[in-house]
Amino acid sequence: MAGRAPADRRLGMEPLSVAQYALGLGSGGLVGFALGLVGGGGSILAVPLLVYVVGVTDPHLAIGTSACAVALNAGANLTRHARYGHVKWRCALVFAAAGVLGAVAGSTVGKAVPGERLLVLFAALMIGVSVLMFRRRGEAGDPAVVLTRGNAPRLIAAGGATGLVSGFFGIGGGFLVVPGLVAATRMPMLAAVGSSLVAVTAFGLTTALNYAVSGWVDWVLAGIFVAGGVVGGAAGARAGVRLAERRGAFNVLFAGLLIVVAGYMLFRSITA
Repeated sequence: MAGRAPADRRLGMEPLSVAQYALGLGSGGLVGFALGLVGGGGSILAVPLLVYVVGVTDPHLAIGTSACAVALNAGANLTRHARYGHVKWRCALVFAAAGVLGAVAGSTVGKAVPGERLLVLFAALMIGVSVLMFRRRGEAGDPAVVLTRGNAPRLIAAGGATGLVSGFFGIGGGFLVVPGLVAATRMPMLAAVGSSLVAVTAFGLTTALNYAVSGWVDWVLAGIFVAGGVVGGAAGARAGVRLAERRGAFNVLFAGLLIVVAGYMLFRSITA
């Protein structure tokens, strides 16, 4: 096509239509709502939304673009959770610093894996995470938790491992950060949700920059995605406050959504 930009030819992707950008705006709103409600939930929903709803044909491009958009959405939602006092800053920063190194390594390996195989692995990961969310649905946690010599090594280990997985799949990784923070410190779920956004922002930006070097970020779509996410995130953060006392339902709802989306991804991969 004569009017196609050089980057589009290199990526093998047709320019998106106005309707697709509109779908990107709506998908960004859903992702922002999930991020505001459950921390990193939006990051694992962004890739399937971009591939199956918006119609991005290259999985690597979807991963790179979603990493950028989710990181920016997470940063915006982080300010709201911080105002509510839901962020354990010292614990979150230690976790994020360790995870950035893992994200660099993971995203470098992920770029070398065929896109369709990444989607299948992505779906399998979603199912595993949903099981963890079901198992942790009744834990209350300790609201007075702080960074100590006892939990710092656990935060570093969990952060490094989560960053590696997050970078490989090109996601913010908050759906892993939340249980990782809870396991390392026993902080309450709502505090883990708010604190997870520090790591989601850091992991997402690290991964997006690595993918951008290879040309696998659609900046226009990422910007539209973020615009929708800002609106959705405000609603999600308010809903998170109202649901704080219903932690069991909070986790079960999100875990069930992950299973449904993962099943659809596996079905599409098998029948493709």
